[in-house]
Amino acid sequence: MEKKLKVLIFIVAYNAENTIKNVLMRIPSDIHDEYEIEVLIIDDQSSDDTVLRCFETIKSEQIKFTTHVFVNPENQGYGGNQKIGYQFAIEREFDCVALLHGDGQYDPGCLKDLIEPVLMGEAEAVFGSRMLTPFGAIKGGMPLYKYVGNKILTFFQNFFLKTKLSEFHSGYRVYSVKALKQIPFNLNTSDFHFDSEIIIQFIYYGFRIVERPIPTYYGDEICYVNGMRYALDIAITTIKARMQHFGLFYDRKYDIAYPHHRGEQYETKKDIDSPFQRTLKRIPSGSTVLEFECGSGALLTWLIKQSCTVCGVGQFNPNDENNVSFPFYQCDLNYEELPINPGDYDYILMHDMLEHLAKPEIFLEKIKVACSFSPDAMIIASTGNIAFFTMRVMLLLGQFNYGKRGILDLTHTRLFTFKTFKRLFEQAGFDVIHMEGIPAPVKLALGDSRFSGLITSLNRWLIGLSRSLFSYQIYLVAKPKRSLMLLLKDAKEKGHEYVSNSCV
Repeated sequence: MEKKLKVLIFIVAYNAENTIKNVLMRIPSDIHDEYEIEVLIIDDQSSDDTVLRCFETIKSEQIKFTTHVFVNPENQGYGGNQKIGYQFAIEREFDCVALLHGDGQYDPGCLKDLIEPVLMGEAEAVFGSRMLTPFGAIKGGMPLYKYVGNKILTFFQNFFLKTKLSEFHSGYRVYSVKALKQIPFNLNTSDFHFDSEIIIQFIYYGFRIVERPIPTYYGDEICYVNGMRYALDIAITTIKARMQHFGLFYDRKYDIAYPHHRGEQYETKKDIDSPFQRTLKRIPSGSTVLEFECGSGALLTWLIKQSCTVCGVGQFNPNDENNVSFPFYQCDLNYEELPINPGDYDYILMHDMLEHLAKPEIFLEKIKVACSFSPDAMIIASTGNIAFFTMRVMLLLGQFNYGKRGILDLTHTRLFTFKTFKRLFEQAGFDVIHMEGIPAPVKLALGDSRFSGLITSLNRWLIGLSRSLFSYQIYLVAKPKRSLMLLLKDAKEKGHEYVSNSCV
């Protein structure tokens, strides 16, 4: 006989003595025929007789499921209560967990419809939506101001997170327990916007989310949510999460796998204002180009299309994993000698790689020595600007946290401002002939829209006012100074000519 899948029906309860019995009684008994069902009720320090009503209902023998009643020793908050329930589901090895509210706002009769996509392997999360049926929420008694607020917040979150959910704010949900194990939901808020934070985690991990229509019911339950504070928390959480995705902010709860965003390198930056784009415009057709740590190889691939002769050097060979093909030399730039002579190339590219080296000064000195007899070689380099205004705000707030990408990438060993980046090159023997600021990658964060274009234009204007404050990246062009050997040689030759001419 095939083993039944295990389903936990998890009910969060707070001051629900008048509704909890009805919630329990409305759980369809026939789902027990298909799945192994258990019910978990966690009372969050109710001040009424919620727990007593639970036991009375269980003892009436009208409940056919194994039912657990827990009481938190102190109030954990709406989000904190969920964390405990999901930990229970993980430790007891359930296949999925369905969240219900003890106030009766969500119909337990919909459970089977919501559970099925998760247990059939079609989704990692299912949300019961009151907005899939046009104006169904209004007909079900949802106050107009809540309906409008729900719509506005959902639009806002869909815009920033690039999703198309009909509702972010339903508390009727089913999660795959296997998926819950893979996200740090324990780091989420204990407040009411926990639901939005866990959605963002599921979205960023790449989990599949589906929605199912549910009826709306509003009775005499007491609402404990401060609407204005909730809206502000949602806005801050959503913006912060999206900006972290592109390295502008950091919060450990969103520092997760991003399986569908790995390898997102230069390909995504060709059509936005970036070092990639500016370098493509700067290098003339037919040039010879060397790039260190060329990532996915996209930039060199585009330069090949411009009739350039290219070569890559670095630790990871892009030809192994990406659909590119050009000469590449594998080399640990921290410790190994360079396998080719950089002085043989017209342009030497160092995009966002010097900050990863243990000793960028020594690396640049090697480049300078190699270019001693190639004074016309051009160096193009870029790096993050640690003085970018968001970094300053974080410092003002006492925050300086490293993440997986962006200015505070965990793999960065050095951080630069315009002055220190310029000094790095000058002290290695280069003349810095051009420096400019690159705006934040807003189009990557918000998509290619009029709004993102407006923000980018504003960022460029602000860079004109203060490039050190408003540049997200630093873009530098340098050329090697003439070596002392060449200067000495020139001095001797001119001196000889001067003496010879004077004697005539």
